[in-house]
Amino acid sequence: MTTPTDRRTALDRLPVRDAVPELLRALDDRGVAVLCAPPGTGKTTLVPLVLAGLVGGGPVRRVLVAEPRRIAARAAARRMAWLLGERTGERVGFTVRGERQAGRGTVVEVVTTGVLVQRLHRDQELTGVDVVVLDECHERHLDADTAAAFLLDVRAALRPGLRLVAASATTDAEGWARLLGDGGPDGGKAPGEPAPVVSAPGVSHPVEVVWAPPKRPVRPPHGMRVDPALLDHVAAVVRRALREREGDVLCFLPGVGEIARVAGKLGGLAGAEVLQVHGRAPAAVQEAVLAGAEGGRRRVVLATSVAESSLTVPGVRVVVDCGLAREPRMDHARGLSALTTVRASRAAARQRAGRAGREAPGVVYRCWPEAEDARLPRFPSPEIAGADLTAFALQAACWGDPDASGLALLDPPPAGAMAAARETLTAIGAVDAAGRATERGARMARLGLHPRLARALIDGAEEVGARRAAEVVALLSEEPPREYGDDLAAAWRTARRGGDPYAARWRQEARRLEQALTATGTARGTARPDGRPGGGGPARGDDAVAGLVAALAFPERVARRRGERAYLMAAGTGAELGDGSRLGGAPWLAVAVADRPVASASARVRLAAVTDEDTARTAAAALASDGAEVRWADGDVLARRVTRLGAIELVSRPLADPAPKAVRQALLEGLRREGTGLLGWSARATAVRQRMAFLHRALGGPWPDVSEAALLARLDDWLGAELARARGRADLERVDAGAALARLLPWATGEAARFEELAPERIEVPSGSRVRVDYGGDRPVLAVKLQELFGWREAPRIAGGRVPLLVHLLSPAGRPAAVTADLASFWKDGYHSVRAELRGRYPRHPWPEDPTAAEPTRRTNARR
Repeated sequence: MTTPTDRRTALDRLPVRDAVPELLRALDDRGVAVLCAPPGTGKTTLVPLVLAGLVGGGPVRRVLVAEPRRIAARAAARRMAWLLGERTGERVGFTVRGERQAGRGTVVEVVTTGVLVQRLHRDQELTGVDVVVLDECHERHLDADTAAAFLLDVRAALRPGLRLVAASATTDAEGWARLLGDGGPDGGKAPGEPAPVVSAPGVSHPVEVVWAPPKRPVRPPHGMRVDPALLDHVAAVVRRALREREGDVLCFLPGVGEIARVAGKLGGLAGAEVLQVHGRAPAAVQEAVLAGAEGGRRRVVLATSVAESSLTVPGVRVVVDCGLAREPRMDHARGLSALTTVRASRAAARQRAGRAGREAPGVVYRCWPEAEDARLPRFPSPEIAGADLTAFALQAACWGDPDASGLALLDPPPAGAMAAARETLTAIGAVDAAGRATERGARMARLGLHPRLARALIDGAEEVGARRAAEVVALLSEEPPREYGDDLAAAWRTARRGGDPYAARWRQEARRLEQALTATGTARGTARPDGRPGGGGPARGDDAVAGLVAALAFPERVARRRGERAYLMAAGTGAELGDGSRLGGAPWLAVAVADRPVASASARVRLAAVTDEDTARTAAAALASDGAEVRWADGDVLARRVTRLGAIELVSRPLADPAPKAVRQALLEGLRREGTGLLGWSARATAVRQRMAFLHRALGGPWPDVSEAALLARLDDWLGAELARARGRADLERVDAGAALARLLPWATGEAARFEELAPERIEVPSGSRVRVDYGGDRPVLAVKLQELFGWREAPRIAGGRVPLLVHLLSPAGRPAAVTADLASFWKDGYHSVRAELRGRYPRHPWPEDPTAAEPTRRTNARR
């Protein structure tokens, strides 16, 4: 049992106490400050108590502390209450989604950043609050960045006396100082002067670093997948740490699934208890971990990044760091938002290592090579850079700044993500064409849900009643455990009868949502025992209700079957069910949760509900279209009238008289996709193209480039007339490509008249034959029998005398005998060896000693 002396000793030992006077002076002078204090210094517990006047004897002020996670908010409030010798909910309390322990006498209230944003929407002035502490701002959660921006707006426009502290263990102090300084300087300072930065000394316990990479290379993470070989290695390192070191072990893993798998591999540990800490862990487990070990038994705590900061896990002397973390990513093209596994930043690695040195010297085992450490990112990626910004965009619109251009943010929101968010908000009626929040959008924002879920809750309640809509939305707001399966309706039934921690949280959230509907005036009907909504209408079973609510939340993910386990979502992305899914065979699904593995064209369905076409059409009405479609498909022009739901084709029928302009565009699409080979290329047309290409190479302008890329870029210039008349592939095949190409010749300058002169189709040789010139290669070739060139001392030159013909000399049988570009040298040097080789084979043909003086002939000696 603790005594007042124990609590006073705990307060006196907190190193941040030495920085408190400087912090108070900074707040008195400027009203804003950045507090940098390493883990374990007391920035989360002592500083709020001092600012509130509960410790140190200062004036009593009401302090709001914002934490990024619920587990951290509860733990911070309980620790501060313990330091005061009180129960939580008296002078120190907390509020997180679905749970509140605070009363009229509460002076220090710890809230999540999401709750703070909601509170700012309801009361922009934060009436009665004197100081706001944004804790762990280095983690760069979107809610924390949003709350900071709103608070700086409040200080600048409404309450310049509101004090603001940005606190962190490791952070971009200069960036936050500039942000807070620009956001509304106080105390007569010049605009733009950075906010004061106050640093507190850290606990000086050294932490030894042990590099423990896997012996064999492991595959890098992608999506949510982590190489099982790495998890085997992490479990082995935990066992090694237990053998080599004293104290409890804290092991960092990226997610709940990895924690469960490593816990399974650690089964049967002698003399050690394995505990799992994450956002979904039961409150009793979280409290047990934070309370410390009992009876001297060692503990292995497997945790996500939730344990990086704000929480002190007593007894930990060893940290095992797998080096991975999870960050949100949004695939705007496919409408899929999911967490992805990434390498943890160097700042996160320092935070994790610091857990081992909070109470005494410790050690961190890092499961990656030392050489890779310098290549890790310096800080975590800000959530605003890659996350779904739909909720942020609605918050900004409700704040009166639809494009967020006036908000003080460390990183501006990406324009593409904001455009996608506004498109979604417009489709669900949350904002108008100018991006301003509608009355409906304001109601959605007050529900404390993602706008998609708020839309499903509001519109679903109209159809199935508030209670049933709230229950399904509660399932969607926190994804059920994997063991519940991928069938949303079945998961709903499991949660109803379940006694597990998830089911308890689900019931609490469902009650909150039902009450929120009533409080915001959006609930017009309540479910009756027969399943009908309060406003009447047909009864719906669980499957139909789950399908409707999921479709309302994610209309672009309604999907129609196109294979045994394959579906096409309205957004255009394929989706596949997992092995053993009970959803297989359903004609339509409303996909609630899906992710897309790296290098996979299709998404994997994690959670979905069976639905039907009528429900899909109703929920995704904004994606419906009906109109003429003329495009190039399967090698020809396809003209149809099509009814679609996004990318899903519902009905199609042939279009008898498509618009000529649309047909022309389809033909252009076909030519660009399949090339000019669609045209009728006779031998003559091909020869004309080759001659034009030769002149372009030899002389350049004004002779046109007739390469494939150049012709496709100038289709209108040489094929415009034919395209205007064509209606399909057959018409293209009848086009005389050579005649069309002639339009590109330089007629305007008069050079076109010299085409035959500069690139003759045929050359007359001494025998009188007119021999075709082959322009198909790099150089023009004249292939002719040797005897027909007797008397010709030099080969002719073309292109205005610039290019000599390459002569292929043929035997009397038409076979190659020699190749030369210098006929005079051939007669002098090469002819005699050819004559010696061929005169015995072809004795009936002339082989004179001096071919330059001989008579050319196409005939044998006898016929001459």
